[in-house]
Amino acid sequence: MVGIAAPASAITHGSADGSVHPEVGALIAGKPHSDGTWSYCTGTLISPTVFLTAAHCGERGQKTARVSFASQYQPGAKTYTGRYVPDARFKDSSELHDMAVVIFKTAIPGIKPADLPAEGLLGRLKAENKLKTAQFTPVGYGAVGRKERHFDYSDVRQQTSISFEALSRKWLDLSVNRSKGDGSTCFGDSGGPNFLGDPTSHLLIATTVSGADDACKATNFDYRLDTATARRFLAKFVTLP
Repeated sequence: MVGIAAPASAITHGSADGSVHPEVGALIAGKPHSDGTWSYCTGTLISPTVFLTAAHCGERGQKTARVSFASQYQPGAKTYTGRYVPDARFKDSSELHDMAVVIFKTAIPGIKPADLPAEGLLGRLKAENKLKTAQFTPVGYGAVGRKERHFDYSDVRQQTSISFEALSRKWLDLSVNRSKGDGSTCFGDSGGPNFLGDPTSHLLIATTVSGADDACKATNFDYRLDTATARRFLAKFVTLP
């Protein structure tokens, strides 16, 4: 696999995830970044042989990707290489359809895949006025904070909490609420999961795509997985609820 120059994904104002979400893994570059870290995006095992991430994490023409499920990646740790397949509808000029999967030839041992949502789940929760108080748990590898003009990356799987802001046809917008102790996702956390529920939840409701600022302290834009559009891609690889 071709090495990626950009740094890895980041959870800010969070804590080490440890063994809480073993289904969350890191995409591992072919060579270390300038700071010595290796991961460049995050993703989630959604079946024994399918790992979901973001299409913009890959390079044009990329055919394979290497994944680690270690809670802290270190050189020499076990990795799994699979076939990298982005959503053919994704365009670099747009964040729509920003999904890709890594397909492994054999099942990943000892890890239970995340749960996927039923179609329209978020819409139903919104109609029932339950989203405003819902808890969301993003998980990802990389930075644990910012030092001056640079983010500090560590290849450690982190988790945090984040609050609901808005829901549209394809997007779940989550906003940092410092009064609640919320953290945030950050650069390259792309493809990582946002679980619906408390920090032990395994219900993968949306994937991290981007944020509204360069300081990783504002709204996070996450791609809904309960829509017909997202399910059309996912159904090619997994059985959906």
